[in-house]
This record gives sequence, C-alpha cells and structure tokens, in this order.
Amino acid sequence: MFLALAIVASALCISSCGGSDKGVNNPSIRNIMNRKSVRSFKDQPIPQEKMEAMLKAAMAAPTGMNVQPWSFVIVTDKSNYDKIFEGNFNLKIFKSAAAVVAICADTTFKWTPKEGEDRTPVTLPNSIWRDDMGACTENFLLAAESMGLGAVWTACYPYLDRMEPVRSALGLPLNVVPYSLVAVGYPDGENQPKDKWKPERIHYEMW
Repeated sequence: MFLALAIVASALCISSCGGSDKGVNNPSIRNIMNRKSVRSFKDQPIPQEKMEAMLKAAMAAPTGMNVQPWSFVIVTDKSNYDKIFEGNFNLKIFKSAAAVVAICADTTFKWTPKEGEDRTPVTLPNSIWRDDMGACTENFLLAAESMGLGAVWTACYPYLDRMEPVRSALGLPLNVVPYSLVAVGYPDGENQPKDKWKPERIHYEMW
C-alpha cells in the first residue's frame, strides 16, 4: 500500500511540477521560457566578455546558404542618442540601457560561379536575409537572459522613419539595413516572462 501511494505521488509530482520528460529541467529550455522583454535598466555597464558572448551567440544563428548577413554596431555614448534614434519612441528605453546594439543586415551576398571560364565573384540580392536576422536577434536575447542581463527587441526595419536616422548617423553602407535595435543592460525592477503556451494552436498531421 505504501509503495503504491509513493508511486502515485511520484507520478503526480512529475506531472504537475515539471518532470524531465517535459523538458522543463533542461537549462536551455528554462532559459528560453524565462526570456522576457526588459525596458528598465540599472546604471551599470556590461562587461566586455558578456557583450562578446552575446555577439558570439548571435553569430551562431542558422543562416541560409551560410551567408551570415549580420553585422553589429554597439552604441554606448548616450550624447549621440538623440541623433541616432531621432523620432524613435523607444528613446527613453535606450537611454536607460547600458548599450543599444544595432543588429544590421547585408541585403546582398557574393556568389562565385562554379562553371565556365569567368569565376569572378558577383554581387546578388539576398532574398532571405530577414529570416536570418530574426534568428540572429533571438540568439542575442537568449544569451542576455542566460547571463542575468535584460534586453528588449525593438523593430527598426521596415520603418523608414526609424531606419534612416540610424543609417545616416552610424554610416551604414547602402546595402546594409538596420534590422533591429536591442536595448540591453542589467534589469531594474520586477520583470516576469509571459505565459504564451496555447495548446489550441497546435495541429498534428493536418489543420
């Protein structure tokens, strides 16, 4: 009798408390579930090794044909923020953060013909850079979460009124687009992740 009750109690605990069969004890899954958008930050700089870790994680994102279209501009001099982020309603958030990272995309790629006499590389439009940049930005956010930092993804592309001041102030080439602006720093106040789990959105085999 005692053994039976113990087995039932164990099963209930696994079901309700989140057993390893659900993946919730996996540190990577926990980090994903704990990620949240942070919009208020402490006045505390980010150590260089943590910034580099976030950038390495961002560059580890999947990318079509291994083009790796991303580049990054880390901005910390707040005296320039009014010019860089002119008209951006997130300016107050940016000034609160330790840094704003402009995650930029090269909208072209170099291709070298594999056949024929002329093997000169040519520049072609990259039609899937938006997909790559979404994955890149998310990797950056997850890395920030894993190190006790907070971050918020604010859209830059495709809003011309946000893109043009950034492009001009940061000196971006014509083929490079400021895709996202991520404010990052040490969180200030209570920040909780949202529960976005909706089983009704899941379909098996067909809709």
